[in-house]
Amino acid sequence: MNPASRRTVLTALATAAVSGPLLGTLTASPAHATGDLDIYASNTDLYTKLAGQEGVEFSRRYRRHEYADHSPAQRYPYNRTTVMAMHGGGIETGTSELCLAIAGYHPATLAPLADGHGVFDYWMFEGLRSSGNRDLHVTAKNCDDHVAVSMAASSLNVLSLHGCTAAQAGTVPQAVVVGGLNTRFKTLLKAEFDTAGIAWRDGNELPDLAGVNTDNPCNRTMLAKGGQLELTTELRAAMFTVNTRAGRAGSTTEVFDRFVGACRTAITKLEKGTDQIIL
Repeated sequence: MNPASRRTVLTALATAAVSGPLLGTLTASPAHATGDLDIYASNTDLYTKLAGQEGVEFSRRYRRHEYADHSPAQRYPYNRTTVMAMHGGGIETGTSELCLAIAGYHPATLAPLADGHGVFDYWMFEGLRSSGNRDLHVTAKNCDDHVAVSMAASSLNVLSLHGCTAAQAGTVPQAVVVGGLNTRFKTLLKAEFDTAGIAWRDGNELPDLAGVNTDNPCNRTMLAKGGQLELTTELRAAMFTVNTRAGRAGSTTEVFDRFVGACRTAITKLEKGTDQIIL
């Protein structure tokens, strides 16, 4: 099915999607696309007010691969891609595991994936509470974590992972909204999702999910553009057979694998393009 026809089908099914049954055991959560309900004005505000609670109520995980340039006569490549999950753990469930896998690591063992696409840098913020993780949400444009911002700023490209509801996306239950300011990356992601059989909608049709704010870390790259994916609750639920913080990493499904494969293929193709070169 061509993209235009597929989008027509998605639109026709939108009303049914909103009221459709949930898949798996992951229940719907409030939409997090805006900061209207945020308690904390920024990550710094959260870290200050929850001082001493890192590792208890929230965590930060990241990996920067070593780059060394000690030669004045040679030019070494810039870091190309960083994968982010700004609302991982119990905030927008499933995004932590996706972040690790798209970066090239098995979410349970952290062993590198043997799929030929290599590994990428990653950063995530995770809610660790048994309940009430929504209160830890800081909308992306207000993210000022110094590691997250510096990783984005030193990368040519960022792929940021988020969660939304089907009602918010206005689409079939299992779908992803493709956003960000990197139009080439969006085109590649949508093509790979079509190949993988994953329904998508363009973020340009949904201002709250578009990921086009220039303060959003996905667009704070060396090229001032990146990609953002908003996955519906139902799509994320279909990716795991055990939807708990302890169980998700070791219970991924073929839906998870197809989604991860699509993203990693799109990143590889993007990195080979001339628009990913900076002098």
